[in-house]
Order: sequence, then structure tokens, then C-alpha cells
Amino acid sequence: MDRDTIERTIETENIRLLRLLFVNNSGVPRGRVLGAEDLDRVMSEGANITKGMQSFNALDALVDGGRFGPVGEVRLQPDPETFTVTPYADRTATMLCDMYSLDGTPWHADPRSRLRAFLDELELTPKAAFEGEYYLVRENEEGIEPYDDSTCFAVDGMDSAHDITLDTIDALEAQGLGLSNYYPEYGPGQQELVIEHDEGVTAADNHVLYKTTVRAIARQHGVDATFAPQPFAGMPGSGCHVHLSLWRNNENVMADPGGESRYGLSEFGRQFVAGILDHAPALVALTAPTVQSYDRLRPGMWASAFTAWGQDNREGCIRVPSTHAESRAATTRLEYKPCDNTANPYLVLLGLLAAGMDGVERELDPGNPLQQDPAALSEEELRAHSIDRLPTTLAEALDEFEASSLLRRALGESLHQSYLEVKRSEWDASVDENGEWAAEYLLRAF
Repeated sequence: MDRDTIERTIETENIRLLRLLFVNNSGVPRGRVLGAEDLDRVMSEGANITKGMQSFNALDALVDGGRFGPVGEVRLQPDPETFTVTPYADRTATMLCDMYSLDGTPWHADPRSRLRAFLDELELTPKAAFEGEYYLVRENEEGIEPYDDSTCFAVDGMDSAHDITLDTIDALEAQGLGLSNYYPEYGPGQQELVIEHDEGVTAADNHVLYKTTVRAIARQHGVDATFAPQPFAGMPGSGCHVHLSLWRNNENVMADPGGESRYGLSEFGRQFVAGILDHAPALVALTAPTVQSYDRLRPGMWASAFTAWGQDNREGCIRVPSTHAESRAATTRLEYKPCDNTANPYLVLLGLLAAGMDGVERELDPGNPLQQDPAALSEEELRAHSIDRLPTTLAEALDEFEASSLLRRALGESLHQSYLEVKRSEWDASVDENGEWAAEYLLRAF
């Protein structure tokens, strides 16, 4: 949105407050709020914020001895293209921000800026959608409980959450986020509401707005929404599958141009899949970034526990969905499954793109798609298919992430190291001397 349009919107909508949002290494959407009369100054100079925020974890604690502490500032620089009136907050507008150093250059530890820089070099346009799941919940004497007792895909769940869902969709569409699909998910009170895909950084921006909107609308209805990966023991977890394709000159380079199959991947697409599978043990530190994420990444959870891929195989790390009969090339894509809503969406896209493009550059082969549950295979069969178990704890994933030269290069040293420090601090705070973990803080943060 251009500056004149922003100013006219502020005047006509009587906007009083500007929310300037970012997502730090914790994955929590955060920001500052300024008066609309400060627009000129904010657009030219940004808004100051401590560097220490990038060493702030999801427990709202500054990492002891972390890379960034109480000394030093950066500027939140709002992206005018993201300006939107906030439909659930009176007389308020929102903008997503990059972080800039005081010299006016993108800050090396900012996830959004780092993703943007990677895309500038990519010479391809990614289109992505984040497929978020969440629970509607009520408070009880022991904490929280599911909003209802609905069953998977059931009409009673649609009816129970109808008013909340309708208001959520209206609020999303008011911000330019169109509905792709919706249904009550597997768990009681669990929802899956998916917005349309978008390009590049905008896809990640949209997911930030999506999460903040879902929670705000739920609270206006006297309930809450939690994006925690496994809020209830023994119930299905909540994921955030990522659908991704890559385009050049309006052509989907993942699609087999001469293919007749509803699952046709080009050689580029197969190599891209192979790159993600090759780096998946380290990638999950970015895409499944909390202690509780690994309660969900287990066999039989439809969340992916193995470095397998397949055609509509929902137990694979990567599912290749069937395409639409009338637009096969346009709808060819991959779905990356071991991801949840505690992840920073900018880092998710950055990691997936870096890993996939590494597969293309190295001309990796993913092998034949697996058309069965990988958990049903013996150890010998898994080895024959070159399928490995994904890390079973955040600590294991962080070890893989630390050792990944590819992700270190993609993120840059400052972002890679500060992310590692933040996530190790969350692990240390969540695990007792017996190795048992608990993560109640996620209900507050997510």
C-alpha cells in the first residue's frame, strides 16, 4: 500500500493506534504500539527496540549469557505493503516489520530480513500456505479443556464453533486473507482453518496475522484458542503443514510439464524433495521448535516421524498431494508435515527453501515414493529405502541444527547462533533431572 493510501485510510477509518509486529527467535508474535500521528517518523526512522529481544525465549526470559543482551538497539521498520486495518481492535491498524541496524541496513539477526535477502538471490518465486490447526478451549478448575466434544470432520463440530469460525473468517478476509478451507479436526474442539496461499515473505506475514486473529476472535467469544503442539495428553496434536511450490515466469517448476499423473513432479521437484529429506533432521529444529513439538512427531500421529516421502502419504515427512484435474501444473506442490505453529514462519520458509535448493544444486534423488506407513517397515526395510527416524526430542534436533553448515549459511552466524541459544534455553527450562519434560508456558505464549 502506498503512503498516500495509508494516510487516507488512517483518516477515513479514524485510526488511533499502529501495531508494529515482528516474530523473534521464540516464535511468538510481538511488537510495539505507537500513535497514528507518529506515522511519518516511524516510516522514515522506524521504532526503536532492544537487540535483547532476539535473545528472549518463549518463557519471556532473556537467555543468560546470550548473544544479545540489554545493550544496543535496532529499529523496527514497518513494511507499508503490509498495512491493514485491524478488524478486531477498535481504531487500530497493523504493519509487519523488518529489523534494521542504526546505520539503516537490514539487521543480520532479523528472520524476516534474512528470508527477504535469500529470496532476492533465488530467482524463483515461492508460493506457500501454512495449514494451521488449533484447539478452541475453555478454562476449568484444573486449567483448560476442549471447547466441545465434537468428532473429526463432524457436522456437530461445525455447528458448535460456527459463530466463532464465521467471525474469524470475516476478520481474516477484512485483512485480505481469503479462506481456502475449514473443518473440525480430529480432536474435540480442534479446528483447521486454512487461508489461501501467497508469495514469498507475504505468505509468512499472513500466518502471523492468521494466528493473532484466531486468538483475538476466540477471546471476543469468551473462549480461547491455543496453537500449542500437544495441549492435551492422549489427544491429537496441532500441526502447521506447509504447502510449497516454486515458480519461474508464471510456470510451476515443480510440475512435470508432460506428465499425465495427478502426482507428477518434475526433476527439479524431485531434487527439491530430496534436499528437504536430506536436511530434515536439522530442519525440524526450525519447524518443530519447542519441547512439546516432539510429543506430536511420533509414529501414528499423521505428523511425520520419518524422512519418508510419498503420494498422499500422510505419515511421510513430505506428502505430494494429488493435483486438481483441470489445473494439474498449477496445483502441483509439496506438503511438509513436521511443522507446528510454535515455529517462526520466516525461518520455516528460509530453512525449507535452502534445503530444497541444496538438493537441486547437488542433483539429489529422493528415491521412489513410499506408499505405506513407514512405521510398518522393519529396520532393514527402512535402511533399504534410506529412511531415518526424525529426532525424538528438541535437544536432538538442536544438535543436528548446530552441526548443519547449510542452515548456518542460510541463517547467517548471528541468527543461527542466537536461535540455538534461545531454543536450548527453552529445553533446559522444560526438562527435569529425570529427562521428563513439561511445557505449560506454551499455553501462555501460543
